[in-house]
Amino acid sequence: MKVIGQVGIFFAICLAGEFLSALLPLPVPGSILALAILFALLLCGALKPAHIGEKSDFLLQNMAFFFLPAGVGILEQASLLWENLIPLLVVCAVSTVATFGASAGTVKLVLYLQRRARHE
Repeated sequence: MKVIGQVGIFFAICLAGEFLSALLPLPVPGSILALAILFALLLCGALKPAHIGEKSDFLLQNMAFFFLPAGVGILEQASLLWENLIPLLVVCAVSTVATFGASAGTVKLVLYLQRRARHE
């Protein structure tokens, strides 16, 4: 019964996210809103990690399974991907370099702030 209750919590939060997505004039997916709702519930203490722990562990352990539909969808659009291969590679390369730069800059800033805090 415990797992059924946890699944019910997840479904209720997902349903609330979809409902909120339909109400808002912004093009925000319901799944993203559901994650925000879940985060807010955990943050304010209305939902404890123990309430959803077992189901969360199951979902995390089987996460690769949930990417199969996305992978099949990509394979179905292979011709479109091949047509736009060069722009996609450029975007991937530029975003990778930008991510590395942002990460390195963040690490340097944090180290600088930590050193400064120690000396004060």
